[in-house]
Amino acid sequence: VLDAAGLIKEVHYVTQVSHHREDGSRAQPDVVLKLPEERQLVIDAKVSLTAYEAWVNASTEEERKTELRRHIDSVRVHIKGLSSKNYQELYQLNSLDFVIMFIPVEPAFHLAIAEDDGLWQEAWEKNVLLVSSSTLLFVVRTVSHLWRQEQQSQNAREIARKGGELYDKLCAFVMDLESVGRNLTLAQKAHEGAVTKLTGR
Repeated sequence: VLDAAGLIKEVHYVTQVSHHREDGSRAQPDVVLKLPEERQLVIDAKVSLTAYEAWVNASTEEERKTELRRHIDSVRVHIKGLSSKNYQELYQLNSLDFVIMFIPVEPAFHLAIAEDDGLWQEAWEKNVLLVSSSTLLFVVRTVSHLWRQEQQSQNAREIARKGGELYDKLCAFVMDLESVGRNLTLAQKAHEGAVTKLTGR
């Protein structure tokens, strides 16, 4: 999904990088998206889909209801766990104040939010953004667009810098030419004066 959006590994994002908290504990987000201005966006993809698979394979309606409840509970527990990790407080990260929780199986994502219509809002209030493959693609394409804008801004700044340098050189060159012109005029006058003294004309 990240590559499809035009992002480049190790340039625009890194995976499975360990960070140590000030209390000595370790955090290892699945993906850290790099944003312009040295900001980051954390993506977690560790949500368990065991209950969803059991729901898909359930043979009775009663089993399906049980596994559906387990699936929603599993998503909710993962939301709570992500919220408590406070990735934005890792001193090595200048992270945004929310984390993206990626549910890689699109039907599992839709089942959870369709059956519990407060789940998405509950996650958002805990600074967790629930996404599936299609919605993650939208998010990372937005990030890719930000990087393109940043690159254009950098190019414009570089053009302005080079233009400034060229202007400074041109000004210095014009000043030197004016100095050469003045010196040529003085030399011409000195030459005429010398000829006049020599010839009396």
